[in-house]
Amino acid sequence: MKRKAILLLSSASLLQAGSPDLATPLAPAAGYWITPTLDIRARYEFADIDGKDPSHALTTRERVGLKTVEWNGFSALVEGEFSQALIDDYNGGAPGADPFDARNSLIADPETNELNQAYLQYNGFDTLARIGRQRIIYDNAAFIGNVGWRQNEQTYDAISLSNKSIAGLTLNYAYVNQVNRIFGSDADGAPVVNPNVQDIGSDTHLFNASYTGIQGVTFGGYIYLMDFEEVAGWNNDTYGMSAKGDVAGITLYGEIAYQDDAGPLNTDEAWYVHANATKAFGGQTLTLGVEFLDAGFQTPLATLHAFNGFADAFVASRTAGTHGGLTDVYLTHSLPVCWGMKWANSFHAYGDNSLSTDLGWEIDSVLSKKFDDHFTAILKVAHFESENRAKNPTTTRASVELDYAF
Repeated sequence: MKRKAILLLSSASLLQAGSPDLATPLAPAAGYWITPTLDIRARYEFADIDGKDPSHALTTRERVGLKTVEWNGFSALVEGEFSQALIDDYNGGAPGADPFDARNSLIADPETNELNQAYLQYNGFDTLARIGRQRIIYDNAAFIGNVGWRQNEQTYDAISLSNKSIAGLTLNYAYVNQVNRIFGSDADGAPVVNPNVQDIGSDTHLFNASYTGIQGVTFGGYIYLMDFEEVAGWNNDTYGMSAKGDVAGITLYGEIAYQDDAGPLNTDEAWYVHANATKAFGGQTLTLGVEFLDAGFQTPLATLHAFNGFADAFVASRTAGTHGGLTDVYLTHSLPVCWGMKWANSFHAYGDNSLSTDLGWEIDSVLSKKFDDHFTAILKVAHFESENRAKNPTTTRASVELDYAF
């Protein structure tokens, strides 16, 4: 495997894609029927993909909404999302999007003005139910997520339920009628694998469960039956389970899934395995893990930026299942540094199904500072060095970001 010395100035956080957003009821300030919500992000991002011109994007994004107080279990939320490009020398990801220049490296943060969320919610009888446009995140977002790293997040037109009638057991279900993608309200076309990048009609059923009734252990299980109108190659049926617990001061995680109708022709059967071990010591953490996707295994609704490195070298092939198998062996070390900052560094080594083909390596560095409950700063650098440049070109990304939310 090639090794090159690379000077990396660090940064940003792994997307925290944990329990479903559905599990958190609205909680507006006492005494007000309607309260505002605000989430502002400003980010400069640089991208350099071999074979493309380097890109520079300075973007801002505002999510502005209103939520109601709960009345007899009922409440509602409506939220708009607005993105602007102050420096627009980049490829926003899809024809029709602004900007879009296929010669430039991809930064999928086009300008957009759109409805992000709008739902009615009922909370009662140990059940939380939502109908409308909403954010859905299951488990670590490896299969179902909101693509929260990008300025325009992925949301779902759906009916969703979360029930906790049995102690320690959470049962989730969602029927998804439409997937609202990240490429903006003006996007009107894309490659064959994604002909409709603004929204995708869906007849998808998502079943997800977790059990914490045994102290120190969390069990999970899921069945995802995905059917898409415009992107038949994404159709799949996926069945999986996971477990997480502590053994001798080490946190162990394991997950396995089977997928039918995998691959872009829906003709494959494929497996997925993810395992890691994390040890905490003196404020530091060290994680060693491996994630394996059998040839054709696809995760079209995942938050993919949180997996396989922050250079996003495998996002397209993992979405469509066009990779010939992907094995990611990774090591991550995080530690507190000066002035309350956190620093995380990761190394990834990539291979195919059998590790017989060296696909390349990547190093990531993230520096983050949380000033208070509202304001966070993030610096992130990632470099992927390819051993198969025709399929996965060498890629460098760097970004600096400021977030404010209340």
